[in-house]
Amino acid sequence: MRKGVGLGALARNTQTASQFATHGLALQKSHIDELTTQLAVFQAQLSQFSRTHAKDIRSNPAFRAEFARMCTAIGVDPLASSSHRKGSFWAELLGPSVNDFYFELAVRVVEVCRRTRRTNGGLVAVTEVRDRLCGVAGADDVSEDDILRAVQALKPLGEGFAVVEVGRRKMIRSVPKELNKDQSRVLEAIEVAGFVTSSMLRVNYEWDRARVQTVVEDLLADSLVWVDEQAEEKEYWAPTFMGVKKK
Repeated sequence: MRKGVGLGALARNTQTASQFATHGLALQKSHIDELTTQLAVFQAQLSQFSRTHAKDIRSNPAFRAEFARMCTAIGVDPLASSSHRKGSFWAELLGPSVNDFYFELAVRVVEVCRRTRRTNGGLVAVTEVRDRLCGVAGADDVSEDDILRAVQALKPLGEGFAVVEVGRRKMIRSVPKELNKDQSRVLEAIEVAGFVTSSMLRVNYEWDRARVQTVVEDLLADSLVWVDEQAEEKEYWAPTFMGVKKK
């Protein structure tokens, strides 16, 4: 008798669990449908906004930067790639004019990096790229934020272009080779002091002669620094910092 009661209770518990599971799935589906509808409405509004203000987005750097930051804040990556034949997610959702702006700018950034690579070794300040682009028709409305986003648009091409920080300055690296820690510290010192010598590095960083010689020779080989042999002690300068105003 007691065994029968136990089996009945088990059956009721099983039925209750099944009902809860079914109800949970129904709620989950309802929430997913609701979120999907909200996302569709939001995407439509964002798309309409970008088309209505396309001219302002293209011509006003401040407006464009705020619009891009707004998209990033809500999880919409302006330059995220898509397998769709029509192009990137930005192009499909926000319209091709905005998308084209960054990719057209990316082409011009690549050209600046290519022209200056022989003198700076493939490491150029974002401010210098901005200054060089200012001399080109239609580039007066380009901001540093635009350039950073344009470099981001080059990510699908591989590791050839990236933004790195040397000290407090943002630089565009246009060669696959990355700076190691010692090279970054030497460039940071050059940014602050204007140039460095072997003795300066040994005293300030407490490096031995072999370590100093290795990092300097690597930087020279990559054309990231130039050497002035006319001074009492050889001075090492970074062409990318020459003529660049400090912030």
